[in-house]
Amino acid sequence: MEIFRSSRLRLTFVYSLIMCIFLIVLIFVVHMTMEWSMFSEQAQELSDSADSIAEVQAYHIRHPNVAIDENRYYKNMNDRLFFYVFSADGQLVDFVRASFKIEPFIMDWMHQQKIENGEVEVVKHLNETGRITNVMMISKKIRIGEIEQTVYAGKDVSALYSGLQKATYALIFLGVLALIIATVFGYFMAERAIIPLKESYEKQRQFAADASHELRTPLAVVMASADLLLSDPSIQNPFLKEVINDVKSEVKKMSQLVSDLLMVARSDNNALKIKIQKIDLGKMLNQNLRMMTPLAEKKQIELVGKNLHKVIIAGDEQKIRQLILILVDNAIKYTPNGGKVLVQLEDVDENRAVFSVQDSGIGIAPEDQEKIFERFYRVDKVRSREMGGNGLGLSIATEILRIHDGKISVESELGRGTKFTVELKTKSKTENAE
Repeated sequence: MEIFRSSRLRLTFVYSLIMCIFLIVLIFVVHMTMEWSMFSEQAQELSDSADSIAEVQAYHIRHPNVAIDENRYYKNMNDRLFFYVFSADGQLVDFVRASFKIEPFIMDWMHQQKIENGEVEVVKHLNETGRITNVMMISKKIRIGEIEQTVYAGKDVSALYSGLQKATYALIFLGVLALIIATVFGYFMAERAIIPLKESYEKQRQFAADASHELRTPLAVVMASADLLLSDPSIQNPFLKEVINDVKSEVKKMSQLVSDLLMVARSDNNALKIKIQKIDLGKMLNQNLRMMTPLAEKKQIELVGKNLHKVIIAGDEQKIRQLILILVDNAIKYTPNGGKVLVQLEDVDENRAVFSVQDSGIGIAPEDQEKIFERFYRVDKVRSREMGGNGLGLSIATEILRIHDGKISVESELGRGTKFTVELKTKSKTENAE
């Protein structure tokens, strides 16, 4: 059934959305954690190397004529680590050069950028091949008496960042794979979750169908009995006749409710049978107006037809008549005395025909407009009950349009009326296929 298929899809979508959000947050947290861990470790190593370089330079300043084994102090350095020592006036004092591919960029950066003493910064550079080079830089100040120097130590961490990027891509791939598996799993779990609902719904539908069948006979008997009593010449009391008429009126309402419930039950079970044939929509609209005119005149309502010319559509005659009757009857019910109801053909082409039913009634609030097509939903329950409404009319109209591949829409404003617009096919599926 459509209601359970859509519910299953909605449950799967919600479950997948939750999983998607969870995986995105998880991947983000893992990526940031790995980046922080890598940065902190490399920054500490670079800081230790810069301290060693600064110690060597300080010793050179204090003992300019003493030769020292620099390898002893540069033990933390590796092939990717480099440094440059500048005097206070910007002269290069000592260095271990960076790779020739990044040295021009590093030299420009050191002359243009100033970073705080002991601060670590990652500098990005786009090389000629389009790849990004990541260089971690730190500065250390040396002051011995009047002599001041600055050590810039750096390390090429491109390989580490590239590895982090690949690890993140792997996480994303695994996350997408997990999401797909979770969605498939959720789809089957949603089916199992709605099995009890389907069973309960089927029992209710079967009960409605059985009750509708069982109630038809006693209601027909009551209606026949009421007609016999009214035709009995021995009953002359006006009060008794009024009571009998009230009984007939209520039986008619019950009979209509039973018919509606039976149609709803059949539509739920896909048991509605339709006979598609060529019918004149304009003629059917005119016939409905003539039939509903006495009802409209009782309320001094002006029932107007506009542009109701001959239009051939493909549909079930009985169901289309019922559709038109539901819309026009609702328009008359909810239009106050002295109002107006307009039925017109709005647009016709070789594939579709559009007609509308517009009233000048009480209107429908925006928050209710999406709910009026639901079963048993009534905007004003008290007034609907007084007018004989049971909340099934528009849901039946929607079902009729569904089996005809049609559409219905509503435009309404409180206090200014409501307009229902219906679109029907002018050709059957067979004709369209041809």
